[in-house]
Amino acid sequence: QVQLVESGGGLVQAGGSLRLSCAASGFIFDTSVMNWYRQAPGKQRVLVATITSSYITNVADSVKGRFTISRDNAQNAVYLQMNSLKPEDTAVYICNARPRWRGDHWGQGTQVTVSS
Repeated sequence: QVQLVESGGGLVQAGGSLRLSCAASGFIFDTSVMNWYRQAPGKQRVLVATITSSYITNVADSVKGRFTISRDNAQNAVYLQMNSLKPEDTAVYICNARPRWRGDHWGQGTQVTVSS
């Protein structure tokens, strides 16, 4: 069965750093585009960062210069390094997979709270 399990969330002060991990199983990881989304209370889910099967990355303007997405195919894992965190980064962060020949897979999410 398909599983995406996030970890690494928590409570940090503004200016701090956090590294999120997403462990994937049950599908072909290497050829899947991997994404991080986030959803704050009362807001729509938005795309934060993406990484393709050829390691091309893109991040949202709101986190440019602060967040970095990476993947390790040997570990079937994707990461989100978050630096210089701001209170407006507070959200549930959700791992997403878009396999080559399947519909999207979604993790349960991990809470990130940034205090001022």
